[in-house]
Amino acid sequence: MEAAIAAGRLLALKDAAAVAREAVRIWAAGARRPGGFRVAISGGKTPEGFFRMLASLQDLPWPTTEIFWVDERHVPPDHAASNYHLARAALLDHVPIPKSNIHPMPTGSSDPKSDAQDYEVLLRRKFLGQSWPSFDLVLLGLGDDGHTASLFPSDPTLQESLRWVLATRSPQGISDRLTLTIPALNQASKKVFLVCGSGKAGILKAVLDPQASAPLPARLITGALFLADREAAPWASQA
Repeated sequence: MEAAIAAGRLLALKDAAAVAREAVRIWAAGARRPGGFRVAISGGKTPEGFFRMLASLQDLPWPTTEIFWVDERHVPPDHAASNYHLARAALLDHVPIPKSNIHPMPTGSSDPKSDAQDYEVLLRRKFLGQSWPSFDLVLLGLGDDGHTASLFPSDPTLQESLRWVLATRSPQGISDRLTLTIPALNQASKKVFLVCGSGKAGILKAVLDPQASAPLPARLITGALFLADREAAPWASQA
């Protein structure tokens, strides 16, 4: 069942495979509309099954699809922790998308701030003349602490109102990150969270609670659709 919530809408589904299928349906519907399709994707464990399922749709209009990233760890592109590496292995190497349509975040310099600026230059060129990038779809994950993209609780980047891309630091794991900012994410036509597993149940409930006052980054994404499996949303009626 789809329910209205404070941060957007929740669609509770049977399992992770059902979450992936619904995300594929949303992607395919957007990609098949005329005018091209620009999507920003994320990494982590949850999207991998979705990527592999999406890779089976060879008949999508891949030549008119452009792929960007919502965030990235500041590691080489062939690093096991790279969001680009995951997407390439599970999806991009298996579909007929032109290499020129794939826009990973740069991580080649020793300065994450410089790489963030370079990615913003690329985005401003792709979305020429716009105040903010207008992605057709943004796919997001939900961290155990309520972070999304590489936007973490209490980080000053949450207050950014001018920049499209920033360097940030994670409190755990690989510290140096690049991330799209809250305003850049919020301008997308569709914002979809993929949330699976019992470990996400507590934080998902907190993000969706209209009475909650905690400044969780995921709550700052407006009008989002949360696709969750029954383990992540055990209290919700399933579709």
